[in-house]
Amino acid sequence: MRLVVGRIGRPHGVRGEVAVEVRTDTPEERFLEGAVLDTDPADAGPLTITAVRRHGGRLLVRFGGIADRTAAEGLRGVFLVVDSADLPPLDDPDEFHDHELIGLRVETTDGAAVGSVADILHHAQDTLVVRGERGGEVLVPFVRELVPEVDTGAGRILIDPPPGLLELGQ
Repeated sequence: MRLVVGRIGRPHGVRGEVAVEVRTDTPEERFLEGAVLDTDPADAGPLTITAVRRHGGRLLVRFGGIADRTAAEGLRGVFLVVDSADLPPLDDPDEFHDHELIGLRVETTDGAAVGSVADILHHAQDTLVVRGERGGEVLVPFVRELVPEVDTGAGRILIDPPPGLLELGQ
């Protein structure tokens, strides 16, 4: 699975540097000199990072072969992607990459089918977006009290919803 780690924005200056909208929790691991990133669309890359710096709260990146503002403008809107197989496993057994959860079936602790995980929202509280078996969506806060078990190997998540939670999506 391809995961987006950044999106190329507008050029900065006249020497091919671009602003990158970071979409990873670990930019210091992804955006290093010498790193090679695949792209979406694929024909825009792969791109090799030759320089990285912070400026005014933005990440500025220079890629090999992109020497001027015109070439940099041609990259605007390109997504920088990595293969999920290249991600190291997380140390904490209670933490998951989003791609590990999306698509898992969701059941209640008494065995009733609820649906499958369609997305994960990362706001004040991580929240599972569960698409119901008969349509509709339910938002389930991703906390141990409501989500006592995640079994990626079995492809399922068990939830213990409070009364009325599952009816909200109907």
